[in-house]
Amino acid sequence: MIEYRGFTKIYGGRAAVDQLTLTVPAGAVVALLGPNGSGKTTTIKAAAGLIRPDAGDVLLGEERLPALDPRARRLCSFLPQRVAFPEALSGREVVEFYRQLRGAPRGAATEALALASLNGASGRPIGGYSGGMVQRLGLAVASLGASRLLLLDEPTAALDADGLATFYELIGQRRRDGATTLFSSHQLGDIERLADRVAVIVGGKLVAELTARDIAARLSDRGVMRLQLAADPKDILDRIRERAPGAQWSGIELVIPGLASDRPAMLDFVRGTGAEITGLATYDGRLDEFYRDLIGGAS
Repeated sequence: MIEYRGFTKIYGGRAAVDQLTLTVPAGAVVALLGPNGSGKTTTIKAAAGLIRPDAGDVLLGEERLPALDPRARRLCSFLPQRVAFPEALSGREVVEFYRQLRGAPRGAATEALALASLNGASGRPIGGYSGGMVQRLGLAVASLGASRLLLLDEPTAALDADGLATFYELIGQRRRDGATTLFSSHQLGDIERLADRVAVIVGGKLVAELTARDIAARLSDRGVMRLQLAADPKDILDRIRERAPGAQWSGIELVIPGLASDRPAMLDFVRGTGAEITGLATYDGRLDEFYRDLIGGAS
């Protein structure tokens, strides 16, 4: 569990994060979403105990330990956006070093390398790794040990296809184990696929907090219904626009935006005009458009 209570961090007279109050429940996968410079990295680093709050508190675990407390740091594993390891060492040497540092079982290094699909390259110097391989090695290190809190800053930014598969498997396994994950990402697909909850931060302020069910409902309500009619009854578009002002023709299809809950009544209304419906399709709204509305044009 992670709890932010009025967390504020100021750099150069500007609040990078301003009075953030947010709870990451135990066992949940929570995503931080927001434009560049919104405070996502600062928020995650504060939970990792790498940033001292200028106001408020950041607490970890059932005991509500301050994130700066060494006991709190032992609860979590942190993966920064950009990882770097000594290039002369092999991937296995790096993972084995962190395994011993964290007191993980002997077999944990092999399991972590297998998870990251690095077994074939684990004996090679890191200097010969691609950027995606280095990021996968970072995921392997982050997966070591029995940390109940996983903190990931833009974990998919430099990942290749194998790395994405690794990331999805890691988050899925942690969810099955009942562990807690907080991650930031610009990849809306990752958030839609993985997150139980999404916290949207703009200008250092929390502007929205939504569950996966909330998002699904919002997208459904922002969707459209597309109808094909056997004929075009006179003035049908004008009549429909009295109920759905955004309705319009698109080729041979009548496109009607609106709430998903309103669609049955709208279908009855269209049939009541005498129109014969020969084709029907519904589409949910797009997450990227919803996101742009939430952040209010910030970039």
